[in-house]
Amino acid sequence: MTIWDVCIRRPVFTAMLVIAPIVLGLSAYPRLGVDLFPNVDLPLVTVTTTLRGASVEEMETGVTKPIEEIVNTVSGIEQLRSTTKEGMSQVAIEFVLEKSGAVAAQEIDAKVRTILGQLPAGTDSPIIDKFALDAAPVLTLAISGRRDAREITEIARKQIKEDLESLSGVGAVILVGGRQRAIQISIDTDRLQKYHNLTIEDVRQAITRENQEQPGGRIDQGPKEVVLRTMGRIRAPADFAQLIVANRHGQPIRIQDIGTVTDSIEEPRGLSRLWTMLSASSGPGDQAVSLIIQKQSGTNTVAVVEAVKHRLEEIRAVLPDDVEVQIIRDQSRFIENSIHEVQVHLLLAAVLVSLTILLFMRDWRTTLIATLSIPTSMIATFAFMELMGFTINNITMLGLILAIGIVVDDAVVVHENIFRHMEEYGLSAREAAASATAEIALAVVATTLSLLVIFIPVIFMGGRVGRFFVSFGYVVAFSILMSMMISFTMTPALCSRFLKAEDGHAATKGGPVWRLVEGFYMAALRFSLAHRWLIVLVSVGVFASTPTLMKIVGKDFVPRDDTSEFEVVVTLPEGTSLERADEVLAEVEQRLRSVRGVTKTFTTIGDTSGRTARGQGEVTRAGIYCRLIDLRERDYSQFEVMQDARRILVDYPDLRAAVQDVAAISGSGFRQVMIDLNLRGPDMEKLQLYSQTITDWMRAQGPYVDVDTSLSFRKPEMRIVPNRERASELGVSIQAISATTNVLVGGFPVSTYKEADQQYDVWLRADQGFRDDPADIARLTVPSSKPGIGVVELGNVADFEEAQGPSTIERFSRQRQVVVSANLEGKALGEGVDNLAAFVKTLDLPADYRWEFIGQAKNLNDTMANFVIAFALAFLFMYMILAAQFESLVHPITILLALPLTIPFAILSLILLRTNLDIYAMFGLFMLFGIVKKNGILQVDYTNVLRSRGVPRDRAILEANAVRLRPILMTTVMLVAGWSRWRWGKGRGPPRARGWRR
Repeated sequence: MTIWDVCIRRPVFTAMLVIAPIVLGLSAYPRLGVDLFPNVDLPLVTVTTTLRGASVEEMETGVTKPIEEIVNTVSGIEQLRSTTKEGMSQVAIEFVLEKSGAVAAQEIDAKVRTILGQLPAGTDSPIIDKFALDAAPVLTLAISGRRDAREITEIARKQIKEDLESLSGVGAVILVGGRQRAIQISIDTDRLQKYHNLTIEDVRQAITRENQEQPGGRIDQGPKEVVLRTMGRIRAPADFAQLIVANRHGQPIRIQDIGTVTDSIEEPRGLSRLWTMLSASSGPGDQAVSLIIQKQSGTNTVAVVEAVKHRLEEIRAVLPDDVEVQIIRDQSRFIENSIHEVQVHLLLAAVLVSLTILLFMRDWRTTLIATLSIPTSMIATFAFMELMGFTINNITMLGLILAIGIVVDDAVVVHENIFRHMEEYGLSAREAAASATAEIALAVVATTLSLLVIFIPVIFMGGRVGRFFVSFGYVVAFSILMSMMISFTMTPALCSRFLKAEDGHAATKGGPVWRLVEGFYMAALRFSLAHRWLIVLVSVGVFASTPTLMKIVGKDFVPRDDTSEFEVVVTLPEGTSLERADEVLAEVEQRLRSVRGVTKTFTTIGDTSGRTARGQGEVTRAGIYCRLIDLRERDYSQFEVMQDARRILVDYPDLRAAVQDVAAISGSGFRQVMIDLNLRGPDMEKLQLYSQTITDWMRAQGPYVDVDTSLSFRKPEMRIVPNRERASELGVSIQAISATTNVLVGGFPVSTYKEADQQYDVWLRADQGFRDDPADIARLTVPSSKPGIGVVELGNVADFEEAQGPSTIERFSRQRQVVVSANLEGKALGEGVDNLAAFVKTLDLPADYRWEFIGQAKNLNDTMANFVIAFALAFLFMYMILAAQFESLVHPITILLALPLTIPFAILSLILLRTNLDIYAMFGLFMLFGIVKKNGILQVDYTNVLRSRGVPRDRAILEANAVRLRPILMTTVMLVAGWSRWRWGKGRGPPRARGWRR
């Protein structure tokens, strides 16, 4: 007894069988995590190391190279890159995908620990970070107000940051652009020199020695004991002025005798500024502090963001009235819009599919029964997603959308055949349900399994894209299996009970429209059977056009989405001060506000990673985030606005600026540009020449925009060159010179000041008037180790010279490199990469100079190669399934021969609709193969049934195609109807995938 016979005879059993997965799905849905992308383990580890005041070349030699050398011994490394800046080194190690990211991080940490003693003195402990896709920043807040920047920072840190860090799911809150409170001790070097043998080192040691709290043990007093403690901490900032640093001739020398004490802030090395259209201000925006909120790995993005927003509402109630907290970037916004779009798509798709069934069958009972297969198949998928640990994200939502048009197919095919048996053979509903399901069962199983094997290669696809789309393959495959189960259980059971052969059913194929469609199709089929060789030649010609069409269609990695936001990344000339950078950015920012659609700008200058040492960091790097009005409220695209912004930046030739999309994932180790060309070789001057030639060519071409290289401007330096003989005579060491200038000129946190439960740095530095000119620096005194000499002016043991040094050094595979980067406008990524590669080949680079594309271009090539393998495996699996189903080695070839003919038409549709061939279009080809193959199975299967009854071949072909025409048309129209709203809708749909649905 077959499963459908059991379900027809036992309706209650069938109801419970179908309801069980629905209940599981409904219970699992609220527990599913909601995120932007699947939680994919990308084995990428970064090692960040800082050393105060170290030059770029010193950092490369003393820090970057030793770390590269030791981590290179770890197995499984695919790429090794590093970026070295003043006082900071960052080494990025990318492993093969087969390696666990957690294991890789542990191995890197163990290796780095072995060389800590070899790093230069004063080097901070390296920070090992494992890249976690689902622990990326999810929310950026801007705290602004028309009050002192230090006060804004204190409010942001104490009342907002520390409160938000206590929330469940929040991993870290990084404060950027603040003005941290600090006690500044400024030394008057002229007054310092008046005291015999008094040096800045004496002052530093005195502050460190005299400002501390130390335990003194316990005092036993019989029944009780008392803790003894030495309370030597300074109680108030003003008390630092009274601190005694030395004693000369019986007289104490205090801080106030040689300098001043100010309760101030750390030297600013960055700033943030916020402007909104609602502020109605034509000048610069308000001074702001930004908080970057990262969620914990494995938590629900939307839930974390909602919890933060809810807590913010409570915090706002206690904030000063003039302090405003605004949300700048909100990852949950796109996720929630995507989920809303999916819900709308699901609902409208169900309605359109139902109307399609009603249009063909003209029976409300048939429509209702077939439509029920959509929720029963889809809801059960949620339980499977929870079991597999999947989240609701862009990739799984793509699978759900695709499944809408598929899950109803099997039920409709079975239902239509039952309806036909009742209509044409005059059977009762119960008899027709049993006989029709048995007749069509082999075809349904064949179509389902052959659809299933299409997505098996997707599950096992290699590369980064394969990791992202594993959940997609599982979700679609499970939905397809559920649809087959529903078509063999619920559909025949409901049809046997509720379907009725009322008068007029015989006319469902008798209308003029249907007769016209059927007549045209049958005439075309008869012509094809009569002129077989002509059809074969035409088919061969159509397939032969595929290579030509493939050259015409644009190739892309992922489509760009209009997210109503973009950012301008700016690099200013080296040596630019923070004040000058602020002036330039304020002007650029003000002009960007005049661009159509811009409602908010958020400017940041300086480091935003939170990894730089205190008082350090570049001020020549800046970014301007621009928010636009919503997509539905404008008739122009975000990309047109970005072009307007580029035209503004042409007026600033000294700035290296790029207008780019806002990165969906930060911290991935890749630049946020479309083209990333890596050049490396032994001679940096030649690399500079080659890169300049390439960038000149790219700028001369129209589509390449934001062209830039990683070659940095030369940074102006003032170098102290010790006179070793003179220094030796006077007993002055190089270490003494370095320590003195590091404190007096660079400034150094020598202690901490404690107030309540907070600690603030105490900075020691020469007053500004004694450190801004080489002549003043030459008058600084350094200690001598020879008796009787005391202190020596720096100018007596050293000379000063101006020079230039690199601001950034980038390395790839332990060699210096130059990276040429650009974005594209009006040209597909594949074409842009091919054209650039062809030009680079004409340069005929020497054998010891290498070049390769990284980033998106590399991912594009890897993806295309993996898809070719996936297509080959899908064809092989489909043949094997069909051969097993039909017990024939010929019939599968008959069915699969139609698949190659779909490729040129699919490519042609992309060309006509001006859509590139991207990863989503590739999945569209997978779906197209499944649909065409399904139709072929229905035709061949019934042809074999008729042939087994003794019907001649040509007559069996004509009759089988006439019978299967209606289910084929129904399922095809349902697919079009189910996806039509997403195809034409203007909403921000989930995966931005236009290619597959076209």
